[in-house]
Amino acid sequence: MHPPNGVSPHNLFFMDRTIHVILKPLRRFAIQKTNASLLLFMATVIAMILANSPWEGTYHQLLSFPINLQAWTFNFFSHQGEPMSMLAFVNDALMAVFFFVIGLEIKQEILIGELCSVRKALLPVIAACGGMIVPVLFYILVCSSGPEARGAAIPMATDIAFALAVLGLLGKRVPLSMRIFLTALAVVDDIGGIIIIALFYSGEIASVPLLISIAILALLYVGGKLGIHNSLFYYVAGFIVWLLFLESGVHPTIAGVLVAFTVPARPVVKLDDFTCDMTGYLDMLDYTEVKQSKQAAVLTPTQIQVLNNIHSLADKTISPLQSIADKLHPLVNYLILPLFAFVNAGVTFGNIQPQTLLNVPLAVLAGLFVGKTVGIFSFSYLFVKSGIVSMPTGMSKRTLLGVSMLGGIGFTVALFIANLSFGSDTPVGIDLLNQAKLGVFSGSFISGLCGYLLLKKMLPKE
Repeated sequence: MHPPNGVSPHNLFFMDRTIHVILKPLRRFAIQKTNASLLLFMATVIAMILANSPWEGTYHQLLSFPINLQAWTFNFFSHQGEPMSMLAFVNDALMAVFFFVIGLEIKQEILIGELCSVRKALLPVIAACGGMIVPVLFYILVCSSGPEARGAAIPMATDIAFALAVLGLLGKRVPLSMRIFLTALAVVDDIGGIIIIALFYSGEIASVPLLISIAILALLYVGGKLGIHNSLFYYVAGFIVWLLFLESGVHPTIAGVLVAFTVPARPVVKLDDFTCDMTGYLDMLDYTEVKQSKQAAVLTPTQIQVLNNIHSLADKTISPLQSIADKLHPLVNYLILPLFAFVNAGVTFGNIQPQTLLNVPLAVLAGLFVGKTVGIFSFSYLFVKSGIVSMPTGMSKRTLLGVSMLGGIGFTVALFIANLSFGSDTPVGIDLLNQAKLGVFSGSFISGLCGYLLLKKMLPKE
Protein backbone atom coordinates (compact mmCIF):
# COMPACT_ATOMS: atom_id res chain seq x y z
CA MET A 1 0.00 0.00 0.00
CA HIS A 2 1.35 3.45 -0.90
CA PRO A 3 0.79 5.94 1.94
CA PRO A 4 -1.19 9.11 1.28
CA ASN A 5 0.75 12.26 0.36
CA GLY A 6 2.48 13.75 3.37
CA VAL A 7 2.18 10.57 5.47
CA SER A 8 5.38 8.58 5.87
CA PRO A 9 5.46 4.78 6.23
CA HIS A 10 6.83 5.36 9.74
CA ASN A 11 3.73 7.42 10.68
CA LEU A 12 1.40 4.79 9.23
CA PHE A 13 3.21 2.14 11.25
CA PHE A 14 2.98 4.30 14.38
CA MET A 15 -0.79 4.87 13.90
CA ASP A 16 -1.38 1.15 13.32
CA ARG A 17 0.62 0.27 16.44
CA THR A 18 -1.32 2.88 18.44
CA ILE A 19 -4.59 1.19 17.50
CA HIS A 20 -3.04 -2.17 18.43
CA VAL A 21 -1.97 -0.84 21.86
CA ILE A 22 -5.48 0.51 22.53
CA LEU A 23 -7.12 -2.81 21.63
CA LYS A 24 -4.53 -5.07 23.30
CA PRO A 25 -5.96 -4.94 26.88
CA LEU A 26 -9.41 -5.81 25.56
CA ARG A 27 -7.98 -8.71 23.53
CA ARG A 28 -6.25 -10.02 26.67
CA PHE A 29 -9.58 -9.68 28.49
CA ALA A 30 -11.24 -11.76 25.76
CA ILE A 31 -8.53 -14.45 25.82
CA GLN A 32 -9.23 -14.94 29.53
CA LYS A 33 -12.72 -16.12 28.43
CA THR A 34 -14.59 -13.50 30.43
CA ASN A 35 -18.28 -13.92 29.59
CA ALA A 36 -19.30 -10.98 27.38
CA SER A 37 -23.00 -11.76 27.86
CA LEU A 38 -22.52 -11.54 31.63
CA LEU A 39 -20.98 -8.06 31.24
CA LEU A 40 -23.94 -7.05 29.07
CA PHE A 41 -26.36 -8.34 31.70
CA MET A 42 -24.51 -6.56 34.53
CA ALA A 43 -24.51 -3.26 32.61
CA THR A 44 -28.26 -3.64 32.07
CA VAL A 45 -28.94 -4.29 35.76
CA ILE A 46 -26.78 -1.34 36.84
CA ALA A 47 -28.59 0.99 34.41
CA MET A 48 -32.00 -0.16 35.68
CA ILE A 49 -30.93 0.31 39.32
CA LEU A 50 -29.59 3.82 38.65
CA ALA A 51 -32.72 4.83 36.69
CA ASN A 52 -34.90 3.88 39.67
CA SER A 53 -32.71 5.26 42.46
CA PRO A 54 -31.95 8.66 44.02
CA TRP A 55 -29.13 8.91 41.41
CA GLU A 56 -31.63 8.96 38.53
CA GLY A 57 -30.86 12.62 37.79
CA THR A 58 -27.11 12.00 37.71
CA TYR A 59 -27.63 9.03 35.38
CA HIS A 60 -29.64 11.11 32.91
CA GLN A 61 -27.13 13.98 33.15
CA LEU A 62 -24.42 11.50 32.15
CA LEU A 63 -26.47 10.46 29.11
CA SER A 64 -26.72 14.14 28.10
CA PHE A 65 -23.01 14.84 28.61
CA PRO A 66 -21.61 16.45 25.39
CA ILE A 67 -18.81 14.64 23.55
CA ASN A 68 -16.12 16.93 22.15
CA LEU A 69 -13.20 15.69 20.08
CA GLN A 70 -11.97 18.74 18.21
CA ALA A 71 -9.24 19.53 15.72
CA TRP A 72 -9.09 23.33 15.56
CA THR A 73 -12.78 24.29 15.28
CA PHE A 74 -14.00 20.95 13.84
CA ASN A 75 -15.73 18.58 16.26
CA PHE A 76 -15.56 15.02 14.92
CA PHE A 77 -18.64 14.00 16.92
CA SER A 78 -21.19 16.68 16.21
CA HIS A 79 -24.45 16.72 14.32
CA GLN A 80 -26.03 19.83 12.80
CA GLY A 81 -23.47 22.00 14.58
CA GLU A 82 -24.18 20.59 18.07
CA PRO A 83 -21.90 18.18 19.99
CA MET A 84 -23.28 14.66 20.35
CA SER A 85 -24.56 13.69 23.75
CA MET A 86 -23.14 10.55 25.36
CA LEU A 87 -26.32 8.71 24.36
CA ALA A 88 -26.07 9.82 20.71
CA PHE A 89 -22.33 9.08 20.64
CA VAL A 90 -22.91 5.48 21.73
CA ASN A 91 -25.94 4.89 19.50
CA ASP A 92 -24.72 6.66 16.35
CA ALA A 93 -20.92 6.37 16.56
CA LEU A 94 -19.91 3.36 18.65
CA MET A 95 -22.77 1.25 17.30
CA ALA A 96 -21.46 1.96 13.79
CA VAL A 97 -18.40 -0.07 14.86
CA PHE A 98 -20.75 -2.82 16.06
CA PHE A 99 -22.52 -2.85 12.70
CA PHE A 100 -19.13 -2.78 10.96
CA VAL A 101 -18.24 -6.05 12.70
CA ILE A 102 -21.71 -7.43 11.88
CA GLY A 103 -21.06 -6.53 8.23
CA LEU A 104 -17.72 -8.37 8.30
CA GLU A 105 -19.44 -11.47 9.70
CA ILE A 106 -22.23 -11.27 7.12
CA LYS A 107 -19.69 -11.01 4.27
CA GLN A 108 -17.77 -13.99 5.61
CA GLU A 109 -20.94 -16.07 5.91
CA ILE A 110 -21.97 -15.17 2.35
CA LEU A 111 -18.54 -15.97 0.89
CA ILE A 112 -17.60 -19.14 2.73
CA GLY A 113 -20.02 -19.79 5.59
CA GLU A 114 -23.58 -20.98 6.03
CA LEU A 115 -24.96 -18.52 3.47
CA CYS A 116 -22.49 -19.33 0.67
CA SER A 117 -24.88 -21.55 -1.28
CA VAL A 118 -28.62 -21.72 -1.84
CA ARG A 119 -28.77 -25.19 -0.32
CA LYS A 120 -27.06 -24.08 2.91
CA ALA A 121 -28.80 -20.73 3.19
CA LEU A 122 -32.37 -21.65 2.31
CA LEU A 123 -33.61 -22.94 5.69
CA PRO A 124 -32.05 -20.14 7.82
CA VAL A 125 -33.34 -17.53 5.33
CA ILE A 126 -36.84 -19.02 5.45
CA ALA A 127 -36.74 -19.20 9.26
CA ALA A 128 -35.47 -15.62 9.54
CA CYS A 129 -38.21 -14.35 7.20
CA GLY A 130 -40.84 -15.95 9.44
CA GLY A 131 -39.04 -14.51 12.46
CA MET A 132 -39.28 -11.00 11.01
CA ILE A 133 -42.75 -11.00 9.41
CA VAL A 134 -44.84 -12.68 12.14
CA PRO A 135 -43.52 -10.59 15.09
CA VAL A 136 -44.47 -7.40 13.23
CA LEU A 137 -48.00 -8.78 12.72
CA PHE A 138 -48.33 -9.58 16.43
CA TYR A 139 -47.09 -6.09 17.32
CA ILE A 140 -49.62 -4.49 14.96
CA LEU A 141 -52.42 -6.58 16.49
CA VAL A 142 -51.80 -4.73 19.77
CA CYS A 143 -50.60 -1.32 18.50
CA SER A 144 -51.88 -0.60 15.01
CA SER A 145 -52.20 3.19 15.08
CA GLY A 146 -50.84 6.38 16.58
CA PRO A 147 -47.19 6.99 17.49
CA GLU A 148 -47.02 3.50 19.04
CA ALA A 149 -47.18 1.93 15.56
CA ARG A 150 -43.68 3.26 14.79
CA GLY A 151 -42.26 0.51 16.98
CA ALA A 152 -43.50 -2.36 14.81
CA ALA A 153 -39.92 -3.33 13.82
CA ILE A 154 -38.70 -3.67 17.43
CA PRO A 155 -39.51 -7.40 17.86
CA MET A 156 -37.90 -8.34 14.51
CA ALA A 157 -34.40 -8.55 16.01
CA THR A 158 -32.52 -11.55 17.43
CA ASP A 159 -29.56 -10.95 19.73
CA ILE A 160 -27.09 -13.59 18.56
CA ALA A 161 -24.72 -13.14 21.53
CA PHE A 162 -27.39 -13.77 24.17
CA ALA A 163 -29.11 -16.52 22.13
CA LEU A 164 -25.86 -18.47 21.70
CA ALA A 165 -24.97 -17.84 25.35
CA VAL A 166 -28.23 -19.49 26.45
CA LEU A 167 -27.63 -22.35 24.02
CA GLY A 168 -24.11 -22.69 25.43
CA LEU A 169 -25.54 -23.37 28.91
CA LEU A 170 -26.62 -26.78 27.59
CA GLY A 171 -23.02 -27.69 26.79
CA LYS A 172 -22.16 -30.65 24.58
CA ARG A 173 -25.78 -31.79 24.43
CA VAL A 174 -26.33 -29.19 21.71
CA PRO A 175 -25.57 -30.57 18.22
CA LEU A 176 -23.31 -28.48 16.00
CA SER A 177 -26.08 -28.20 13.39
CA MET A 178 -28.27 -26.37 15.92
CA ARG A 179 -25.60 -23.78 16.68
CA ILE A 180 -24.99 -23.27 12.96
CA PHE A 181 -28.73 -22.92 12.28
CA LEU A 182 -29.22 -20.35 15.03
CA THR A 183 -26.11 -18.39 13.97
CA ALA A 184 -27.10 -18.30 10.30
CA LEU A 185 -30.68 -17.35 11.23
CA ALA A 186 -29.40 -14.44 13.34
CA VAL A 187 -27.09 -13.28 10.52
CA VAL A 188 -30.03 -13.14 8.08
CA ASP A 189 -32.02 -11.43 10.82
CA ASP A 190 -29.26 -8.81 11.07
CA ILE A 191 -29.43 -8.24 7.32
CA GLY A 192 -33.19 -7.65 7.63
CA GLY A 193 -32.67 -5.26 10.53
CA ILE A 194 -30.05 -3.30 8.58
CA ILE A 195 -32.42 -2.95 5.61
CA ILE A 196 -35.23 -1.78 7.90
CA ILE A 197 -32.96 0.82 9.54
CA ALA A 198 -31.81 2.09 6.14
CA LEU A 199 -35.32 2.32 4.68
CA PHE A 200 -37.44 3.54 7.59
CA TYR A 201 -35.17 5.18 10.16
CA SER A 202 -33.16 7.58 8.04
CA GLY A 203 -33.94 11.29 7.91
CA GLU A 204 -34.26 13.71 5.03
CA ILE A 205 -31.53 12.85 2.51
CA ALA A 206 -28.80 15.37 1.64
CA SER A 207 -27.51 14.27 -1.76
CA VAL A 208 -24.01 15.85 -1.80
CA PRO A 209 -22.57 14.09 1.31
CA LEU A 210 -24.24 10.85 0.21
CA LEU A 211 -22.69 10.99 -3.28
CA ILE A 212 -19.24 11.74 -1.84
CA SER A 213 -19.58 8.79 0.56
CA ILE A 214 -20.56 6.50 -2.32
CA ALA A 215 -17.44 7.64 -4.22
CA ILE A 216 -15.26 6.81 -1.19
CA LEU A 217 -16.93 3.40 -0.85
CA ALA A 218 -16.13 2.78 -4.52
CA LEU A 219 -12.53 3.81 -3.82
CA LEU A 220 -12.39 1.36 -0.90
CA TYR A 221 -13.71 -1.43 -3.11
CA VAL A 222 -11.16 -0.69 -5.85
CA GLY A 223 -8.40 -0.44 -3.23
CA GLY A 224 -9.27 -3.90 -1.97
CA LYS A 225 -9.18 -5.29 -5.51
CA LEU A 226 -5.77 -3.65 -6.07
CA GLY A 227 -4.37 -5.38 -2.99
CA ILE A 228 -4.47 -2.64 -0.33
CA HIS A 229 -4.53 -4.74 2.83
CA ASN A 230 -3.48 -2.20 5.46
CA SER A 231 -6.31 -2.08 8.00
CA LEU A 232 -5.61 1.61 8.70
CA PHE A 233 -6.76 2.41 5.14
CA TYR A 234 -10.20 0.96 5.93
CA TYR A 235 -10.39 2.52 9.41
CA VAL A 236 -9.66 6.06 8.19
CA ALA A 237 -11.78 5.88 5.03
CA GLY A 238 -14.57 4.20 7.00
CA PHE A 239 -14.57 7.02 9.54
CA ILE A 240 -14.87 9.58 6.72
CA VAL A 241 -17.79 7.62 5.22
CA TRP A 242 -19.43 7.58 8.66
CA LEU A 243 -19.07 11.38 8.96
CA LEU A 244 -20.63 11.84 5.51
CA PHE A 245 -23.52 9.49 6.30
CA LEU A 246 -24.14 11.46 9.49
CA GLU A 247 -24.53 14.62 7.41
CA SER A 248 -26.47 12.92 4.61
CA GLY A 249 -29.46 11.86 6.71
CA VAL A 250 -28.93 8.12 6.14
CA HIS A 251 -28.52 6.47 9.53
CA PRO A 252 -24.75 6.46 10.21
CA THR A 253 -24.65 2.83 11.40
CA ILE A 254 -25.36 1.77 7.81
CA ALA A 255 -21.94 3.20 6.91
CA GLY A 256 -20.32 0.53 9.08
CA VAL A 257 -22.03 -2.27 7.15
CA LEU A 258 -21.21 -0.84 3.71
CA VAL A 259 -17.55 -0.26 4.59
CA ALA A 260 -17.33 -3.85 5.87
CA PHE A 261 -18.44 -5.18 2.50
CA THR A 262 -15.41 -3.50 0.84
CA VAL A 263 -12.82 -5.18 3.10
CA PRO A 264 -10.92 -7.94 1.21
CA ALA A 265 -11.57 -11.49 2.39
CA ARG A 266 -8.61 -13.06 0.53
CA PRO A 267 -5.15 -13.11 2.18
CA VAL A 268 -2.00 -12.10 0.32
CA VAL A 269 -0.27 -15.39 1.15
CA LYS A 270 -2.04 -18.77 1.06
CA LEU A 271 -1.54 -21.08 4.02
CA ASP A 272 0.26 -23.78 2.01
CA ASP A 273 2.69 -21.18 0.62
CA PHE A 274 3.19 -19.88 4.17
CA THR A 275 4.17 -23.39 5.31
CA CYS A 276 6.76 -23.73 2.53
CA ASP A 277 8.24 -20.29 3.18
CA MET A 278 8.32 -20.91 6.94
CA THR A 279 10.39 -24.05 6.41
CA GLY A 280 12.96 -22.01 4.50
CA TYR A 281 13.07 -19.27 7.12
CA LEU A 282 13.45 -21.75 9.99
CA ASP A 283 16.39 -23.35 8.19
CA MET A 284 18.04 -19.92 8.07
CA LEU A 285 17.91 -19.52 11.86
CA ASP A 286 21.21 -20.70 13.31
CA TYR A 287 20.55 -21.28 17.00
CA THR A 288 24.28 -21.68 17.75
CA GLU A 289 24.90 -18.01 16.92
CA VAL A 290 22.65 -16.72 19.73
CA LYS A 291 24.62 -15.03 22.50
CA GLN A 292 22.72 -15.60 25.72
CA SER A 293 23.00 -15.85 29.45
CA LYS A 294 20.54 -16.03 32.32
CA GLN A 295 20.05 -12.26 32.12
CA ALA A 296 19.90 -11.61 28.37
CA ALA A 297 19.92 -12.97 24.82
CA VAL A 298 21.34 -11.20 21.76
CA LEU A 299 20.35 -12.19 18.23
CA THR A 300 22.36 -11.55 15.10
CA PRO A 301 21.11 -8.99 12.52
CA THR A 302 20.32 -11.90 10.17
CA GLN A 303 18.21 -13.64 12.80
CA ILE A 304 16.33 -10.43 13.55
CA GLN A 305 15.62 -9.94 9.84
CA VAL A 306 14.42 -13.53 9.46
CA LEU A 307 12.10 -13.23 12.47
CA ASN A 308 10.70 -9.94 11.12
CA ASN A 309 10.08 -11.65 7.78
CA ILE A 310 8.27 -14.48 9.55
CA HIS A 311 6.10 -11.96 11.42
CA SER A 312 5.27 -10.11 8.20
CA LEU A 313 4.53 -13.38 6.39
CA ALA A 314 2.20 -14.50 9.18
CA ASP A 315 0.28 -11.22 8.98
CA LYS A 316 -0.16 -11.62 5.23
CA THR A 317 -1.59 -15.12 5.71
CA ILE A 318 -4.64 -13.68 7.51
CA SER A 319 -7.14 -11.81 5.33
CA PRO A 320 -7.89 -8.17 6.22
CA LEU A 321 -11.51 -9.18 6.89
CA GLN A 322 -10.56 -11.78 9.51
CA SER A 323 -7.75 -9.67 10.93
CA ILE A 324 -9.95 -6.61 11.48
CA ALA A 325 -12.83 -8.68 12.87
CA ASP A 326 -10.46 -10.43 15.27
CA LYS A 327 -9.08 -7.10 16.52
CA LEU A 328 -12.49 -5.44 16.91
CA HIS A 329 -14.45 -8.30 18.49
CA PRO A 330 -13.06 -7.64 22.00
CA LEU A 331 -13.75 -3.91 21.60
CA VAL A 332 -17.35 -4.61 20.61
CA ASN A 333 -18.09 -7.41 23.09
CA TYR A 334 -16.34 -6.01 26.15
CA LEU A 335 -16.75 -2.26 25.75
CA ILE A 336 -19.23 -1.08 23.11
CA LEU A 337 -22.12 -3.48 23.85
CA PRO A 338 -21.92 -3.15 27.67
CA LEU A 339 -21.74 0.63 27.26
CA PHE A 340 -24.70 0.49 24.87
CA ALA A 341 -26.67 -1.50 27.44
CA PHE A 342 -25.72 0.93 30.20
CA VAL A 343 -26.94 4.05 28.35
CA ASN A 344 -30.05 2.44 26.86
CA ALA A 345 -31.36 0.01 29.47
CA GLY A 346 -32.40 2.59 32.07
CA VAL A 347 -36.12 1.85 32.10
CA THR A 348 -37.93 3.84 34.81
CA PHE A 349 -40.58 1.63 36.41
CA GLY A 350 -42.17 4.47 38.36
CA ASN A 351 -43.29 6.14 35.11
CA ILE A 352 -45.16 3.07 33.85
CA GLN A 353 -48.86 3.06 34.61
CA PRO A 354 -50.74 -0.28 34.86
CA GLN A 355 -52.93 0.56 31.87
CA THR A 356 -49.89 1.19 29.66
CA LEU A 357 -48.70 -2.39 30.17
CA LEU A 358 -51.32 -3.44 27.63
CA ASN A 359 -49.89 -0.99 25.11
CA VAL A 360 -46.29 -1.06 23.74
CA PRO A 361 -44.91 -3.45 26.43
CA LEU A 362 -47.49 -6.10 25.52
CA ALA A 363 -46.95 -5.53 21.78
CA VAL A 364 -43.17 -6.01 22.05
CA LEU A 365 -43.54 -8.97 24.42
CA ALA A 366 -46.05 -10.64 22.09
CA GLY A 367 -43.84 -9.96 19.08
CA LEU A 368 -40.67 -11.36 20.66
CA PHE A 369 -42.01 -14.36 22.56
CA VAL A 370 -45.05 -15.43 20.53
CA GLY A 371 -44.31 -13.87 17.14
CA LYS A 372 -40.69 -15.03 16.92
CA THR A 373 -41.51 -18.54 18.11
CA VAL A 374 -44.49 -18.96 15.77
CA GLY A 375 -42.75 -17.30 12.82
CA ILE A 376 -39.44 -19.19 12.93
CA PHE A 377 -41.04 -22.55 13.78
CA SER A 378 -43.97 -22.44 11.37
CA PHE A 379 -42.00 -21.20 8.34
CA SER A 380 -39.22 -23.76 8.96
CA TYR A 381 -41.54 -26.69 9.66
CA LEU A 382 -43.83 -26.02 6.68
CA PHE A 383 -40.92 -25.86 4.23
CA VAL A 384 -39.32 -28.99 5.74
CA LYS A 385 -42.67 -30.80 5.54
CA SER A 386 -43.08 -29.78 1.89
CA GLY A 387 -39.71 -31.35 1.05
CA ILE A 388 -38.17 -28.10 -0.24
CA VAL A 389 -35.55 -28.14 2.54
CA SER A 390 -34.44 -30.77 5.05
CA MET A 391 -34.21 -30.61 8.82
CA PRO A 392 -30.58 -30.15 9.97
CA THR A 393 -28.93 -33.31 11.27
CA GLY A 394 -29.45 -33.74 15.00
CA MET A 395 -32.50 -31.45 15.13
CA SER A 396 -36.12 -32.51 15.52
CA LYS A 397 -39.48 -30.77 15.49
CA ARG A 398 -39.33 -30.32 19.26
CA THR A 399 -35.79 -28.92 19.39
CA LEU A 400 -36.67 -26.63 16.46
CA LEU A 401 -39.41 -25.18 18.68
CA GLY A 402 -36.86 -24.52 21.45
CA VAL A 403 -34.44 -22.80 19.06
CA SER A 404 -37.34 -20.73 17.70
CA MET A 405 -38.01 -19.50 21.24
CA LEU A 406 -34.36 -18.48 21.62
CA GLY A 407 -34.85 -16.36 18.50
CA GLY A 408 -37.10 -14.16 20.65
CA ILE A 409 -34.08 -12.90 22.63
CA GLY A 410 -33.97 -9.53 20.93
CA PHE A 411 -31.99 -7.49 23.42
CA THR A 412 -29.30 -5.37 21.70
CA VAL A 413 -30.73 -4.65 18.24
CA ALA A 414 -34.29 -4.50 19.62
CA LEU A 415 -33.23 -1.74 22.03
CA PHE A 416 -31.41 -0.01 19.18
CA ILE A 417 -34.53 -0.01 16.97
CA ALA A 418 -36.64 1.10 19.96
CA ASN A 419 -34.41 4.17 20.27
CA LEU A 420 -34.82 4.88 16.56
CA SER A 421 -38.60 4.46 16.85
CA PHE A 422 -39.29 6.49 19.98
CA GLY A 423 -36.01 8.26 20.79
CA SER A 424 -37.34 11.83 20.80
CA ASP A 425 -37.11 14.34 23.64
CA THR A 426 -40.89 14.83 23.78
CA PRO A 427 -42.77 13.46 26.82
CA VAL A 428 -44.70 11.06 24.55
CA GLY A 429 -41.49 9.75 22.94
CA ILE A 430 -39.75 9.29 26.30
CA ASP A 431 -42.75 7.44 27.73
CA LEU A 432 -43.09 5.13 24.70
CA LEU A 433 -39.35 4.37 24.70
CA ASN A 434 -39.58 3.48 28.38
CA GLN A 435 -42.49 1.14 27.61
CA ALA A 436 -40.62 -0.42 24.68
CA LYS A 437 -37.58 -1.14 26.87
CA LEU A 438 -39.80 -2.95 29.38
CA GLY A 439 -41.26 -5.03 26.55
CA VAL A 440 -37.79 -5.89 25.21
CA PHE A 441 -36.54 -7.00 28.64
CA SER A 442 -39.59 -9.09 29.49
CA GLY A 443 -39.91 -10.62 26.00
CA SER A 444 -36.21 -11.48 25.80
CA PHE A 445 -36.14 -12.94 29.32
CA ILE A 446 -39.24 -15.11 28.83
CA SER A 447 -38.05 -16.28 25.40
CA GLY A 448 -34.61 -17.22 26.74
CA LEU A 449 -35.97 -18.99 29.83
CA CYS A 450 -38.66 -20.98 27.98
CA GLY A 451 -36.28 -21.89 25.14
CA TYR A 452 -33.65 -23.08 27.60
CA LEU A 453 -36.10 -25.17 29.65
CA LEU A 454 -37.64 -26.77 26.56
CA LEU A 455 -34.26 -27.65 25.02
CA LYS A 456 -32.98 -28.93 28.37
CA LYS A 457 -35.91 -31.36 28.41
CA MET A 458 -35.81 -32.33 24.73
CA LEU A 459 -32.10 -32.66 24.00
CA PRO A 460 -30.49 -36.06 24.64
CA LYS A 461 -28.67 -36.37 27.97
CA GLU A 462 -25.40 -37.35 26.29
